[in-house]
Amino acid sequence: MAGESENRDRSGAIARRVVEKALAQSLTIATAESCTGGLVSAAITDIAGSSAVFGTGFVTYSNAAKARLLKVPTDRLERFGAVSREVAEAMAEGARSEAGCDIAVSITGIAGPGGGTDLKPVGLVHFACASKLGTVHVERRFGALGRSAVREASAATALELVEEALDRLSHAEAG
Repeated sequence: MAGESENRDRSGAIARRVVEKALAQSLTIATAESCTGGLVSAAITDIAGSSAVFGTGFVTYSNAAKARLLKVPTDRLERFGAVSREVAEAMAEGARSEAGCDIAVSITGIAGPGGGTDLKPVGLVHFACASKLGTVHVERRFGALGRSAVREASAATALELVEEALDRLSHAEAG
């Protein structure tokens, strides 16, 4: 697993490509972050010109914020827990709807060092990316790398999902 600094550098490189591709396609992006606390938004806004493609970043650390800002159904939060495929997908879809953007990515996980269980261990992170082509879910188990390393790896993974969504949308438009 890549180190913290390596993941941060990777995030910067991916964010640059994301902004370039979004600009070329005239598409907009939003984020819905929990355990990353704004790292994905920061990576995107570090890129000059990102204001043309990035308008909204939600940091919804609490369940109440997920429900209020992203319209995640409270019964879904209660049934599956915040760290779940179902909630990650609802976060991405809610962010896309609330921000009125083309692509929204969400991240919800357990960065540690505490908070893990046998079923949901430290380092478990769920991602979702919503676009007009649908919602894609990814689950990663980073392990107990340390809080910062899990968060940095999660930010890089989320940016990869956005880049993949941009590529899919580009191919859909070309085909």
